[in-house]
Amino acid sequence: MDFLEYLERGVTPHHAVAAAAELLTDAGFTELVLNEPFQVKKGGKYFVRIFSTALAAFTIGKKVNERSPFHVAAAHTDHPCLHIKPVPEPDPRGNNGYMKLNCEIYGGPIYNTWLDRPLSVAGLVALKGKNAYEPDLRLFDFARPIAVIPNLAIHFNREVNKGIALNAQTDMVPLLGVFNEKINDEHFLLSAVAKELGVRQTDILDCDLYVYCCDKPTSVGLNDDMLSAPALDNLTSCYALMKAISGSSPKDAIDAALLFDHEEIGSRSKTGADSALFKTLLEKIRSGLGFSAESFNDSILSSFLFSVDVAHATHPNHPEKYDPLAKIGFGEGVTIKLSSNQRYTLDPSAIASTEMLCAEAKVRCRKFMIRADIPGGSTIGPMLSSLLPMHTVDIGVPILAMHSACELMQRSDEDELIRLLEHYY
Repeated sequence: MDFLEYLERGVTPHHAVAAAAELLTDAGFTELVLNEPFQVKKGGKYFVRIFSTALAAFTIGKKVNERSPFHVAAAHTDHPCLHIKPVPEPDPRGNNGYMKLNCEIYGGPIYNTWLDRPLSVAGLVALKGKNAYEPDLRLFDFARPIAVIPNLAIHFNREVNKGIALNAQTDMVPLLGVFNEKINDEHFLLSAVAKELGVRQTDILDCDLYVYCCDKPTSVGLNDDMLSAPALDNLTSCYALMKAISGSSPKDAIDAALLFDHEEIGSRSKTGADSALFKTLLEKIRSGLGFSAESFNDSILSSFLFSVDVAHATHPNHPEKYDPLAKIGFGEGVTIKLSSNQRYTLDPSAIASTEMLCAEAKVRCRKFMIRADIPGGSTIGPMLSSLLPMHTVDIGVPILAMHSACELMQRSDEDELIRLLEHYY
């Protein structure tokens, strides 16, 4: 699976994990079951899906022992978008016959970039199962444009080009079409989902459905060297981790690639980085090898972590928004993201190690810091290193239009990120 195919398939966290699992299976990894003991051995390659939206892949060196370190890289599967509410269909008879979707904003998208674009719906559908604790879970994707959020015409909104605030409840409402005699079910969305899945609508107990942008990854630029695509934040990192770990063959370490969910909303969930999941996974790997709990801390304290998430490339029309001495451009390789306030990790020893790894892999790298008068974003790096103390560095590819429905990057930067992670593993 190449990079563009992964971008096309990873329309929701559920789909990003499913595509990653396929990539790993094709690379010879063995799938484990999360709630069973990990049956692992030295020299093995394994992965485990975690509640559908997170995943861990790891390879075990043939010479590992109880004190052997982990070489970890972590990313996140989610991106800012619209999430469909549990009661998704407003009564079309009270909306001039329009079929609309009742949504909430997930994360921090740039609202106006979602207007007037072809949109679709995908996610996970929970059906009646054989017992109450095992519902039948189905991955779902309409895989075609079914919705749009139309702009209000300038004739009714004369100030629109001066900047208009959009209301999340009233303005960010996808339109599915017009209710008519062919669509005679007031639960028009769930009826369509049931039809696509070939099940009865009454069998659908719950859904985790997202609205996504249908734009395909597209090469742009005079030299076709840039890439415009939805969800570059953070599918660029997810793909790089899976691609790199698939070729990993450590000697005296355990290499791990972790894909967490819910970074865009704070990571506070069972599949998020700010949880017990990180520690639980590493303990289960060691337990499967028969290692004692007493040596766990020694192993962790000698381990290393790359937190891999996109960085801010300098905007060509607004260079004043960036630190004058720490600007990052396209085509400059891997970005090392730093913050003395620990919004990104700041670890001089780990930074030096990263620079040496880049030099060995013949990968370019640049250091980035945000302007002192702008708070900037944050990553899962500080979270993970506070839960399990190990040397940590935040890295990623620089992009433009972060959190837009479509973002922009330089293709060569992804290649260099993959090369660094391959060398790291």
